[in-house]
This record gives sequence, structure tokens and C-alpha cells, in this order.
Amino acid sequence: MATETSATGRTAERDAPRDGSLPEPPADGVLTEIATALFHLRRVWAKPDLVKRVRAQTSGATDGRPLQLSNLMVVNAVAALTECGPADEPSCEATVGAVAERLEVDPSTASRLVGHAIDAGLVSRRPSPVDARRANLGLTEAGRRVKQVSDRFRRAYLDELMTGWSERERTEFARLLTRFADAAVQAPMYPDGIGRIFEEAAAD
Repeated sequence: MATETSATGRTAERDAPRDGSLPEPPADGVLTEIATALFHLRRVWAKPDLVKRVRAQTSGATDGRPLQLSNLMVVNAVAALTECGPADEPSCEATVGAVAERLEVDPSTASRLVGHAIDAGLVSRRPSPVDARRANLGLTEAGRRVKQVSDRFRRAYLDELMTGWSERERTEFARLLTRFADAAVQAPMYPDGIGRIFEEAAAD
């Protein structure tokens, strides 16, 4: 049995589900507001016209093809992996496996995305100084430019969204959002959660 402390300071018992279903959350209007806001953000940032505008604002790759969002994902991953220290340190190597882990995709998908970024002239591949059997990735000059422009666009966008916010509000929002994101990483809701929702709804 799970326990919780009431407003009077007394410990009360709360029944925990025995069938593996999610526990009933407290009736909190704030949680509903958070869920609604997150759903709205997902809809806004996943709109096809937004993706088209982002692509229109990025220059073409060195081979003449338009840049893809997956290219930017790989550029950011490689940049983050190579910023931790010298490339001859195993923990700081930007390998395909490290990119896969960073992007949370399987190695075959990461290999394909990295290949596209190399073809686009944004990422280079050279033998690893630690293990010659694997390749070490790095950003080309074009890749570094894309990373710099991307960072500038992101900061400008967030600055526009938070127009009128005080420095204290921005700092507190950054702290809480980081805390929330860390918790979400530790306890992600996997796609099968949708099936469980419908199963439990049908059983009621």
C-alpha cells in the first residue's frame, strides 16, 4: 500500500493499482494545464508549414540539396560530443554509436543519418585515434557554420517568445524546465502507453 501525508500531518494509506496500470493522479487543475500546454506545443512545433519555413531559412548543402532537419540533429549531436574534451579521449569520441545514443535511435538509423550529413558536407569522417577500427566524426567548416546559425536562430526565437519576461522569470523557467525534462528522460511515456489508455477506458 502506498502512503501519503495529509494536510493535517497524519499519514493516510492510498490504494495502489495491482494490475500494473498507472496510479490515479491527484485531481489537480495545474496538472491539466501543464498537459494541455505541452499538447499545444507539440501541435505547434510539428506543423508541416513550420518545418517548411525552417528549411526555407537554411542554405543548401554543399552538394546543392536542401538541408534536412535530420542533418541539423546530427550536427548538434556531433558538436555536443566533441565539445567535452580532446578527441583522443574515448568518452569524447563522436562515433556513430555515440550519435545513436545521443539521438536515442538504433545504430542503423544513426549510420544512415550520419551518412546523409557527410554527403551534405556537414560532417567529416576520419580514423579514430583511440581505435583505428572505428571512425571518428567531426564538423566541417560548413557544419560549424550551420551550428552557429542554428544556435543564433534558436536564441532569437526563445528571446522573442519570452518578450516581457524578467530575468528572474527566465532563470526560474530554465531551472524548472530542465528539471522537468530530466524527469521525463528518466520516466518516458512509450508509444504503448496509448494502447493502455484505450484498454483501461474500455475496461471501465
